[in-house]
Amino acid sequence: MKSKIKTKKNTENKSVKNIDLSNVRYLDPKVDLTFRRIFGEHPDLLIDFLNAVMPLPPDRLIVSVEYLPSELMPETPTKKYTIVDVRCKDNYKRQFIIEMQVFWNSDFYNRIVFNAGKAYVKQIDKGDDYHLLQPVYTLALVTENFDRKTKKCYHHYQIVNRQNTKEVIPGLEFILVELTDKFCSKTIASSIGKKKVGDMRKLMVLWLRFLKETNEQMTDLPSKMKKNEKISKAAELCERAAYTPEELQKYNAYKEHIRIEKALRDGTRRDALAEGEVIGIKKGEAIGIEKGEAIGMEKGEAIGMEKGEAIGMEKGEVIGMEKGRAEEKKEIVISSYKAGLSLETISTITGLTTEEIMKIIKK
Repeated sequence: MKSKIKTKKNTENKSVKNIDLSNVRYLDPKVDLTFRRIFGEHPDLLIDFLNAVMPLPPDRLIVSVEYLPSELMPETPTKKYTIVDVRCKDNYKRQFIIEMQVFWNSDFYNRIVFNAGKAYVKQIDKGDDYHLLQPVYTLALVTENFDRKTKKCYHHYQIVNRQNTKEVIPGLEFILVELTDKFCSKTIASSIGKKKVGDMRKLMVLWLRFLKETNEQMTDLPSKMKKNEKISKAAELCERAAYTPEELQKYNAYKEHIRIEKALRDGTRRDALAEGEVIGIKKGEAIGIEKGEAIGMEKGEAIGMEKGEAIGMEKGEVIGMEKGRAEEKKEIVISSYKAGLSLETISTITGLTTEEIMKIIKK
């Protein structure tokens, strides 16, 4: 079940830094080495943990587990993050498979769906009846916040009808728990609702607290954990004194590889954000110019029409007045001529020349 962890090319030549474990009492139970020691070698602890954490009804609690050999599980590069794979039997001897994973990366969702799907189809050979297929549960204990839209840290996914979520297609289920600053007993209670009650809910919180809080900085186990026989036993399996120097070196190597991969991922995310910001500014400028131009044209057209109307009215008034005066003079010329006045007299009255007066009279 053990697998090597491959880091990205630019980290291949980095040496693994050792953590000083000389004054450490407990190791982190989420690291491959310790997690397998607790849950991969002690079925009683695994059964107690799964019954507490999984969304199983009271009549379907696990009574036995069988550790699956690697040939029954999917062999993929993503397999390095799968910790323990087991076939479980409940009270009614119904079976199901659980995959346990404890590491988050950018391909997290694709990885858990792919692995669960492979585990599902690996159960039967070509020609076997489909009724032989047993459900596959994926339990992922994640040390990073992957869903920042909610305060809940316990997530249960199924294949459901979107119009009626009570209609479920059985086969694959995913239980994802964020062991981060979001985790607390209140968020657990609001997340699981009535699925766990009373002592089972308290046991769930206690197991998840053990996994989240136990690390190299812990000097003593909290009293509530000490009082629980199973968790107290799990804590003993995390004590540094229980591991050989070679095992502690593997522990250090695993922790360092995880740190390197996380640093690379965070660096990539920062680079992507910076690049996105530059692209956003450029696109924003282009859109701003385009919109500004459109608004400018629209406003310019409105202002132009307004000013044009004012100028037109002013000029029209002048032209109208001029035309009005010309018509008035024409009437004076015609009436004066009919009255028998001489051309010189009419010229004096209207200010028109004799030639202009003659043109009017001839029309």
